[in-house]
Amino acid sequence: MAVQMPLAGLVFMHRLVRIRTFSQRHLSNRGLLVKLLKCRRDVRTFAASSIKCNKNEGDNADSSPLSTRLTSRQTLLSRRRRPLSPLERISGLLPQDALTPEVMQLREQNLQEPADDTSTQVEESGHSAIPKKDDSETHHASDAAVEPDTSETALNEAYYKEKSLISPPTLPGESLLVFGELLVAEYRKNRRVEYRKMFKLQKGTRLHGNWGFIPHDYIAGHPAGCFLRTLRGVPIFIRRASLEDYVLFMKRGPAIAYPKDANTMLMMMDVTEGDCVLDSGSGSGAMSLFLSRAVGSKGSVLSLEIREDHHKNAVLNYRRWRASWSLRRGEEWPDNVQFHNSDLCNASSLLAGRGFHAVSLDLINPHLALPTVIPHLHSGAVCAVYLANVTQVIDLLEGLRCLALPLLCERIIEVPVRDWLVAPAIQKSGRFCIRKAPIMDEDQGGGDETSDKEMSTERQPAFGSVPYIARPHPEQMSHTAFLVKLRKCVQ
Repeated sequence: MAVQMPLAGLVFMHRLVRIRTFSQRHLSNRGLLVKLLKCRRDVRTFAASSIKCNKNEGDNADSSPLSTRLTSRQTLLSRRRRPLSPLERISGLLPQDALTPEVMQLREQNLQEPADDTSTQVEESGHSAIPKKDDSETHHASDAAVEPDTSETALNEAYYKEKSLISPPTLPGESLLVFGELLVAEYRKNRRVEYRKMFKLQKGTRLHGNWGFIPHDYIAGHPAGCFLRTLRGVPIFIRRASLEDYVLFMKRGPAIAYPKDANTMLMMMDVTEGDCVLDSGSGSGAMSLFLSRAVGSKGSVLSLEIREDHHKNAVLNYRRWRASWSLRRGEEWPDNVQFHNSDLCNASSLLAGRGFHAVSLDLINPHLALPTVIPHLHSGAVCAVYLANVTQVIDLLEGLRCLALPLLCERIIEVPVRDWLVAPAIQKSGRFCIRKAPIMDEDQGGGDETSDKEMSTERQPAFGSVPYIARPHPEQMSHTAFLVKLRKCVQ
């Protein structure tokens, strides 16, 4: 017991000595670190003062080599800390063949940094890289805020410089894209349209998408049917919107009469220029637009809609198309459609004194409106009815039987449209497949070598040597409506 107590005391004293030694060493290291930071702060102050002195003295050659070395080092640090602009980030990810010459020139200017010549660095730091304040971080933050605007300005300049090289249209009647037109943007991949969007060309806006964006100011002035690249280098096909495109992409209220059904109804009614047509159930205005083009400036269309919100939407869609057409063709679209918010069953006052060459009905219960319409339909003319399901067709026929109207039901049809995908067979490497003729004799063994050699060449294969793949398109338009053709007869 007496021997263990002194040993415990010695161990305790040894631990105290080690703890004290470690604390003294830590304090000495901390003091050395504080001295180093203070010296570094002094060096920064000395370097900044030496740069200011050199600037005031007109960059004399008497400046000390220490200040020159510190100034060059500070310039390199400032260059390293400069954030990358959006143009530098995007152009660094894109291949060189996807960049325009203007962007390549701007990219080379940003990459040129004379790091080897110290005198040039000192001169640049004295004129443009010296901050007005001693705080270098504030200067770097200001550079980061200004740099994106500069790169975007340079990109717009490159856009407009390339746009100035566009040759004017040479064909008679051809015009360039102008603000206010309705355009369609398409992104094609593997010979298929992966993306389609209709938009109005407006000044100061952009066409956005997952593939990047294109300024509308850059699109204006180009010819229709051209490919324009986004900032990511993705080619986008820009063209004018046709009436079919506008009907499919315009703002809708109820379901529209699809172009395939509308064209069939026009053929049923045999609408020509100068006719007077009644359209009941305006909806979103699709059928009224097709009828307006069919009757021309000499004809007229009376369009009725029972719901006020659908009526306003149809009028707005009609005005938008007329405005875009006038900018596109330089002439007014005929203002030959009269829209009314009224029920056809109670619209005897609107129909009084009128005669119609054809009638188009898109109603839930058309057999209820037929007694009001048939007296104003010319003899031998056609009333085309647009019905969504077959139960409505049965109700229409039952109504004709009970009302004993002078109408003959000539046809009840459905218009199916089946899209097909037909494309040449291409290998994974991107080369065309080659048709291989059957080998009749076993001695002829050169057929495979010839085909392999032909496949390996980069020239286009001969006519009829590439096999094609043909199959129904995976995206099909299913049932839309039943079309009923009723003809007025004299009893």
